Amino acid sequence: MQALYALDTLGALEFKDNDAQRKKGLQVLTQKFMNAAELFNISVLYLARIAQFAETDARLRSSKYLPSAADMNVNTKISGNIYLWHLLENDTFNVRVSEDKLDDKIETDRVKKMYQHLCTEDTYLSYIEKEERTAAEDKAMLYFIWKNEMIKNEDFLEYMTDTFDGWEDDKDMVMMLMENFFKNPKTINFLQFISLEKNEYARSLLTSVLEKETVLMEYIEPKLKNWDADRVASIDLILLKMGISEFLFFPTIPTKVTINEYIEIAKNYSTPQSGQFINGVLDNLLKELTQENKIRKIERSKN
Repeated sequence: MQALYALDTLGALEFKDNDAQRKKGLQVLTQKFMNAAELFNISVLYLARIAQFAETDARLRSSKYLPSAADMNVNTKISGNIYLWHLLENDTFNVRVSEDKLDDKIETDRVKKMYQHLCTEDTYLSYIEKEERTAAEDKAMLYFIWKNEMIKNEDFLEYMTDTFDGWEDDKDMVMMLMENFFKNPKTINFLQFISLEKNEYARSLLTSVLEKETVLMEYIEPKLKNWDADRVASIDLILLKMGISEFLFFPTIPTKVTINEYIEIAKNYSTPQSGQFINGVLDNLLKELTQENKIRKIERSKN
């Protein structure tokens, strides 16, 4: 959706040369993936550096000229976090950090500030009070840092917006990727941002919308009733084209999934009325296409 919207803004959807249009679209899509991947990697690195700062804090406090008893006994349990070390020992993560020089994009003072705030949280204090360690608790602790010290931290979000181009556009994708990361952090490949299957799906969907522009609009325009197509929000039109493309050209995607997904995207990215608008148009189109026997879906195996 973002790639198609960017093309629309550039006027690329009006290209008469289909090959040039397709090439430009795929370039924009690839750049979108690269931007989102960098933001995801930076987010993961911030998470790691916050957890690791316990060791730095212990070292700095113990090296004071007159350290107190508390300075000499900083709890560094989180630095030995099982899932933190799965990450730090992940070769693909280390390659990505090194090749992209991601540590240069991390603000040490910000890491310190976020770690110090973490140390005031009851959840963290309860975590470090326990001498024993479990994988579940270690994983939950890292997730707590992500949710409470990062993504719910207005100062951090403002910093990400001001510092990294595209954060506002890609924030939802980064959050989704982080959720996937926490589901199975041990096996993630940081050199492959998305699976080959998802990459092919994205490229195919974008290409379908671009190449079938005329056909898709022929389906959409009669359903707008009192709406002039030129007055409909551009994002709404793009979402409708994507939805119809999935109806017609992506046999493994259930129609219910398509409608629900685009309703949610419309609510998040377009006008307050867009969710209802998208729902109404896609639902009417689905009924029509079904009656005309143009919907051919393949049922996925439940095994």
